[in-house]
Amino acid sequence: MAVVHVRRCAPIKHSGSPPGDSSGKVLVLVGPTASGKTLVSLSLARRLNGEIISADSRQIYRRLDIGTAKVSPADRESVRHLFVDELEPDQDFNAGEFGKCGRTAIDDIIARRKVPIVVGGSGLYVQALIDGFFDGPAADPSVRSALYRRAREEGNEALLEELRRLDPEAARRMLPANIRRIVRALEVVHLTGVPISEYQRQRIEINFIPVFCGLKWERSLLYRRIDERVDRMLADGFIDEVRNLERSGFPSELNALQTVGYKEVFEFLKGNLSYDEMVQLIKRNSRRYAKRQLTWFRRDRRIRWFDVRDETDLPAVASSIQEYFESYVS
Repeated sequence: MAVVHVRRCAPIKHSGSPPGDSSGKVLVLVGPTASGKTLVSLSLARRLNGEIISADSRQIYRRLDIGTAKVSPADRESVRHLFVDELEPDQDFNAGEFGKCGRTAIDDIIARRKVPIVVGGSGLYVQALIDGFFDGPAADPSVRSALYRRAREEGNEALLEELRRLDPEAARRMLPANIRRIVRALEVVHLTGVPISEYQRQRIEINFIPVFCGLKWERSLLYRRIDERVDRMLADGFIDEVRNLERSGFPSELNALQTVGYKEVFEFLKGNLSYDEMVQLIKRNSRRYAKRQLTWFRRDRRIRWFDVRDETDLPAVASSIQEYFESYVS
């Protein structure tokens, strides 16, 4: 199935206050998977007259519902969500595009006198939106497919070695397993002659005030929540969701499906894992993903962390975040 590259954010006609009003504050709610971001963000959106911008690199895809813990259709009816259920799994989307489209959406929300609430666990997407980097031109399907073919034939390390020669700064941040990022970096330099690291230094001025809040759990409690979530996903029909993706012609090799949970279920369906092996791998890899998310976010000193000990704490945490946001002065 061919990968389709999309540019989705058209200019928006504004009403009310001028777009990019510098007085506009944007609430940025971050945290690892299973930390309660959905419940807290829905509460905050209702309290603040807000709209939610999902900074989740997978919830933008239709058909990926159970495995991404996507917000329910009923909650999306009551609170507007952007960047949820907008693309098919074989359509391409990246952090750079999200940053541009997300800033357009923020301007529009502020212009309509509402509060933008950015919610997500994808640190790269949050960085692209708030700190504003541009990662080069649109994808070129022919160049990209040739690079992926080389990766299959020559190995990931060969492409990374080429990147070390062409863009050593970008290569230092990558491992051979990061084939998507390696291909993207090579694609940019082949298309433009300019390293992607140079594009990423071209910061974009934002015209809103981000207010960062994070949900902080004790590690063992978070890991228990992750394990419980995996059990619920499987009970809710996650395997059937993946089977339906396969029947609809979406192969496991698609970037959107190279995701914790989906990868392991595909391997189970291929007969490469037993059911118990699949479950344990999903839980282990989900915990590892949460650890990487925490490592990313803890580097950002702008985040004000709010402790959560139990799910029953989440309404009070939402109240504390609301108070902090409303009193925030940059």
